[in-house]
Amino acid sequence: MHKDEFHPDGSLKNEARQEMLSVGMSNEAIDDYASRLKARYDEWKHLDETDPEPWPIYTAYDFFTEQEKKEFNPDGSLRPEYVEYAQKIGISESALEQLEWRKKMEVDHYNKMSASHVEQGINFGEWLMEGRIGNSKTYVQRRQQMEQDLRNFEPEDSLPFDKDTAY
Repeated sequence: MHKDEFHPDGSLKNEARQEMLSVGMSNEAIDDYASRLKARYDEWKHLDETDPEPWPIYTAYDFFTEQEKKEFNPDGSLRPEYVEYAQKIGISESALEQLEWRKKMEVDHYNKMSASHVEQGINFGEWLMEGRIGNSKTYVQRRQQMEQDLRNFEPEDSLPFDKDTAY
């Protein structure tokens, strides 16, 4: 429902009614419009209460690569075993602090984006995950098309990938 025209309970605001009257709408037309939208609002509200849409919860950690999951905790801090390993191979403490700071900022950014999207009724984590899944499907589809193009002797410069590295 349009929040400028309707109250949170789905009823038409008086200001919206006055605006509609000022542009020549009849009271009957306004009442019909308001009652249709109120009925839709009530239906959606009932569905939200009885059969809510799934809302999968994703955290920033769900978007870490497998390597990052070995190196970082879900909050973005470095795992002690990784710090120990990194120091053994010569990574400085300041470099590790910088790495940890960046990852914590990334986690914080994800959390802020997720919270701001929730206010709009958008599941930010699900949206990101769907994008990743879509991208992976696109890659597979592009690879299948490339295989077809190779069988059809298409020129190499028209292929989406280097034919020697795509397999």
